[in-house]
Amino acid sequence: MKLENFEGYTYVDGGVCAARGFVANGLNAGINPDKKKNDMCLVYSQEPCSAAGVYTQNKVKGAPVIVTRENLKKSHGIAHAILANSKNANTCNFDGIEIAEKACRLAADQLGIKPEEVIIGSTGVIGQRLSIQPFEEYMKPLAEGMTADGNDRAAYAIMTTDTVMKQVAVEFKIGDALCRMGGMAKGSGMIHPNMATTLNFLTSDVAITPELIQKALSDVVKVTYNCLSVDGDTSTNDTVTVMANGLAGNKLIDKEDEAYEIFRQALYIVMMNMTRMLAADGEGASKLLECSVTGAPAQETAIIIAKSVIRSPLLKCAMFGEDANWGRVLCAIGYAEAEFDIDKVDVDFESEFGKIAVCRDGSGVEFSEEEAAKILSAEEIHILVELKQGKAQAKAWGCDLTYDYVKINGDYRS
Repeated sequence: MKLENFEGYTYVDGGVCAARGFVANGLNAGINPDKKKNDMCLVYSQEPCSAAGVYTQNKVKGAPVIVTRENLKKSHGIAHAILANSKNANTCNFDGIEIAEKACRLAADQLGIKPEEVIIGSTGVIGQRLSIQPFEEYMKPLAEGMTADGNDRAAYAIMTTDTVMKQVAVEFKIGDALCRMGGMAKGSGMIHPNMATTLNFLTSDVAITPELIQKALSDVVKVTYNCLSVDGDTSTNDTVTVMANGLAGNKLIDKEDEAYEIFRQALYIVMMNMTRMLAADGEGASKLLECSVTGAPAQETAIIIAKSVIRSPLLKCAMFGEDANWGRVLCAIGYAEAEFDIDKVDVDFESEFGKIAVCRDGSGVEFSEEEAAKILSAEEIHILVELKQGKAQAKAWGCDLTYDYVKINGDYRS
């Protein structure tokens, strides 16, 4: 997947280890019986970090979500480490919170920090009890094996049905200070625009207050992870956190000034690209879908329409079949809960193979089905919606709906 360029920001390697002062590791602790698959990871900053989080809106919340939220509350937005595991979500278990809290204490004792300075996340099967034994047995080698290039091992450890690791990092300047921000994400199914999506951890060496890092995260989530849908299911464990340790040496960002906007844009770039990666790797997916809505009377209207289009199961099926059934786009726009004039709407399909107009002013136009099919045969398809009713715009991301999605979820627990 091609990363979109932004002036003043350069993509670099390193994921969660790209920023100064961060180390990471991942290994198999026996939670996953496949010994070749990492199932536990640890990310650590040598300096304490301003931290923020956004969590699932599902009424059923995984124990790690509850514990992380409480930890950041107790620490007043300060964190030092991330501990995460895959294969078991530690959700809907009577002792789930107890296990998550014990795991935080084990990590804290090994690292010489406070338990409330640990962010914890779990992903995998819901309703399966998680033993504390893997954490007790493997915390020491996990911590001792952390390195400044351990990001791949960590990113691999949080994968479940993911087929590829998802990492992005950028370098940028705030004043004379050279800064970095990076992240890793996991997610392939149970993805719906109702918060962040699955597990997403970001790190930076920027100096910023906990209050402003939380504001930036909450704002950027609305136009990235909240605009992503794979299958309409919102996970119980959705978590996105950001940690910033200040080692870049910039002047502390304590107000919404130019420096804050530079930081916020870096956050957007990393989160937007990881959102696209999550969409492209949707369970069974063969195509990344991006819906761009322009000319809206308000950004909220653009967001609602873009999300409505990208969530449509019928549209997803049409894109899988490379069928330019633009009526499904209009149908999804039509049931979007927003006020606009449908009779002014234009729709185009675009990919690396070209662009074709399929609807003008709410009505179909003649086009070549052969040319449209070729455009829709690409691995990345853009659905362009122009409302002609304002200047606001937004994007949403998703994927096609394939036979393999059913196969993957038919035997997920095995």
